[in-house]
Amino acid sequence: MKELLRPSRLAPGARVAVVAPSGPVPEERLQAGLDVLRGWDLDPVVAPHVPARHGEFGYLAGTDADRAADLQGAWCDPAVDAVLCARGGYGAQRMVDLLDWAAMRAAGPKVFVGFSDITVLHQAFATRLGLVTLHGPAAAGVDFIKNARAQEHLKATLFAPETVRTIASAGTAMVPGRARGVTLGGCLSLLASDLGTPHARTGARGGLLLIEDVGERTYRIDRMLTQLLRSGWLDGVTGIALGSWAGCGPYDEVRAVLADRLAGLGVPVVEEFGFGHCEGALTIPFGVTAELDADAGTVTLDAPALR
Repeated sequence: MKELLRPSRLAPGARVAVVAPSGPVPEERLQAGLDVLRGWDLDPVVAPHVPARHGEFGYLAGTDADRAADLQGAWCDPAVDAVLCARGGYGAQRMVDLLDWAAMRAAGPKVFVGFSDITVLHQAFATRLGLVTLHGPAAAGVDFIKNARAQEHLKATLFAPETVRTIASAGTAMVPGRARGVTLGGCLSLLASDLGTPHARTGARGGLLLIEDVGERTYRIDRMLTQLLRSGWLDGVTGIALGSWAGCGPYDEVRAVLADRLAGLGVPVVEEFGFGHCEGALTIPFGVTAELDADAGTVTLDAPALR
């Protein structure tokens, strides 16, 4: 697995676009997130359809075409230095095929941040743009606007990425050891449902896989991991970091499934790494070469996530 192109870090005064490729965004949360960004001396602009809601399917922030146009317009705007997703939810799969990847590639590299349903776009940005992206808090997410740790780790990654080359967690080894590879991953359910689609990665070979999820019962986690195993998608993975499993049932039950499905791969596995749907979520760059130390609970990047 090849390392991807790193975008440039942000500087004070940078213009950042906030988009909603998936679910609708409550106005009060959006405004709170914008206030945080302005407090970092950024210049946030809101894409036209972020406040919208699909007329028939209320779980979508406007039509597929409108959400795609917002993302593409923000990305192709030369005045925009970064694109931040306001939230996850559901809907990225419906709009990703409407994007003009040639136009987005011509617009050049810039910073892209999001998580949860945005996993679909992390995969597409890797395969179509060859670009490092940041699996980080949603700009209007409750876990971002009310949590100083999540804010500070994202801010450091954006402005001073050399200060967070070692991503340290309170995680512990499920399978001890060290491993090297290129980081990838996201939300387990999206990785599983993205299998076989035009913009998905074809596998995790040579990669350090970082996965998490929310609100999935243990048998569903079992089913999704089994699907990745049976499809061969996990063949050649070098190490695994497990994030949060909020709302997935008692952790001892979730852990038993994770251990049953993953420990047999014979690679280091660290659990409770502290990214995803949790308070104080760490920002994880995807597409960079790194070393996982399961015993120490760290991921150390060979180079800063952003140039």
